[in-house]
Amino acid sequence: MRLFIQIPCLNEETTLPAVLESIPRSIPGIDEIEILVIDDGSTDRTVEVAQAHGVTHIVRHATNMGLARSFRDGVDYALLHGADIVVNTDGDNQYPQDRIGDLVQPILEGRAEIVVADRQTALIEHFSPFKKAMQRFGSFVVNKAAKTTLPDAASGFRAYSKYSLIRLNVVTKFSYCMETIIQAGNKRLAITSIPVRTNPKTRESRLFSSIGEHMYQSGVAIVRAYLMYRPYVVFAGLGLILLLAGITPFARYLVLMLVDDQGNHLQSLLVGATLLMGSLLSFAIGVVADLTRINRTLNEEMLDYLKLQRYGD
Repeated sequence: MRLFIQIPCLNEETTLPAVLESIPRSIPGIDEIEILVIDDGSTDRTVEVAQAHGVTHIVRHATNMGLARSFRDGVDYALLHGADIVVNTDGDNQYPQDRIGDLVQPILEGRAEIVVADRQTALIEHFSPFKKAMQRFGSFVVNKAAKTTLPDAASGFRAYSKYSLIRLNVVTKFSYCMETIIQAGNKRLAITSIPVRTNPKTRESRLFSSIGEHMYQSGVAIVRAYLMYRPYVVFAGLGLILLLAGITPFARYLVLMLVDDQGNHLQSLLVGATLLMGSLLSFAIGVVADLTRINRTLNEEMLDYLKLQRYGD
């Protein structure tokens, strides 16, 4: 059993040594532990620091490509080099590396394909009340879309089995965290979580410049992933709302004609007809979107087969 621990980095020369030094060198059930650093366009000595600490697996980006691309490239490298399990952590020393053994245990026991560390955000001192509330709300939305019960969907401290990584396809450019959970939930991959306590804050996040940007980008990723797997729910729901709204003006027209048959109430008919046309269009788009979903599912099955050939069964 070969474990790859991948560490996406962007100018982490200061904190990376603490991360590397705290990674366990042996884990029961794991035969080999490899450390992979993904340098996402760093302009400092991140790579030199990694090499000085004995890291031989390094993926380098000439420019900053973003967290999602770093995750994808790291996974590709790890699977090509025989990984059976991939753990993703951060280069800012946010996560407790000594809990990696606990993180991979559900996979080793066959109870899960993906394990997400619950940071217990309510206990993180440097999180504002607003940020804690947004974290809870974000996890609630993701769990509804994925039909999961994860307490911390935004956590990046995770373990993935090889099987799950072959089944998942990251398409977002911002952050893979929400998207992979929604994909995994809709693909019926077993997901669980373990509670952890994070390390003291070392720096501000480089993934986003403000909480507003993070909310916006995360929301876009959630909506996109949800539409990929359940478009009929969205468009059928919208069509039903427009249908009910379109019937109301017609009912108003009939009532007014009975009460005041001399009045001109054609505007009600115009509004009702417009809403009903929108409802019909929404249902039609829903049908097309669902057919696209079916086609994408077939394409993903072919992609899974190609991945099996690329990475070996």
